[in-house]
Amino acid sequence: MQILLEVIVPVFIVIGFGYLVTWRKLFSDSAVDGVMRFAQNFAVPCLLFRGISQLDLKANFDFSLLSSFYGGAVGGFILGLLVARYVFKRDWEDSVAIGFCCLFSNSLLLGIPITERAYGEAALTNNYAIIAMHSPFCYGLGITAMEIARAQGAGPAVIAPKVLKAMFRNPLILGISTGLVVNLTGLTLPTPLNDAIDMMIRSAIPVALFGLGGVLYRYRPEGDLKTIAFVCFVSLVVHPSISWTLGHMQNLNVDQTRSLILTASMAPGVNAYLFANMYGRARRVAASAVLLATAGSIITVWGWLSILP
Repeated sequence: MQILLEVIVPVFIVIGFGYLVTWRKLFSDSAVDGVMRFAQNFAVPCLLFRGISQLDLKANFDFSLLSSFYGGAVGGFILGLLVARYVFKRDWEDSVAIGFCCLFSNSLLLGIPITERAYGEAALTNNYAIIAMHSPFCYGLGITAMEIARAQGAGPAVIAPKVLKAMFRNPLILGISTGLVVNLTGLTLPTPLNDAIDMMIRSAIPVALFGLGGVLYRYRPEGDLKTIAFVCFVSLVVHPSISWTLGHMQNLNVDQTRSLILTASMAPGVNAYLFANMYGRARRVAASAVLLATAGSIITVWGWLSILP
């Protein structure tokens, strides 16, 4: 119970406050859009830039850690894709969008604050190692799969430019990329610029969580409940279970295991809906899965924290 009250509940109170004020019309839809645009396009990329620029790449980019997380993520994507196609009888494009919901956990807006509250700021190095590849990997896989589904036989020369263009218009990927450049070159930023980035970083997580609450209010469940429940189960149970198994097989240490499971066990991020909306596919499933899985993760994350070493 102490874990629930001290680690999980404060994060969800901020989300719930954003949900409440939007529901009660104390915060307009346009204001929610502005807050999320600031968080996702500016503040959170600054957070990623700083985390990646200061990361010890040799120490933290561990193949066992990354393969355990992304093995679970890909397993969730494939399971979501195939079940959507052959059990729920969706077409291939819908199935890719549903698979993407099972792939893209909210590693940033939920994974970081919960890990930090549970184990301290020092525990985030492994989270950043995972997150550094998260948007590039997930968007790369999802966009490639969707473009193949839509291409109807078109070759790599047609698909590859579409994938690259879509990826490098993403502010999160730009924040990661510039942080990696600074890390590899050893570039030292001027003090005023560093201080300005620090100010942006301090706002990133609380603003993003508040905005996430406002966004979730819009995505109230409407139909497709079996498919939505399946996505929630894969995201909250199957992905972390696969990752835990792979991590155990590769003898990850305690710190790696904590970051691995807490990152893998997060609900689908808003990016799952943004991906579905970008292609106009399975939007109701994506939106409702983000909302219901985020609510359900209060219990499932409590469970994972209770059994973690």
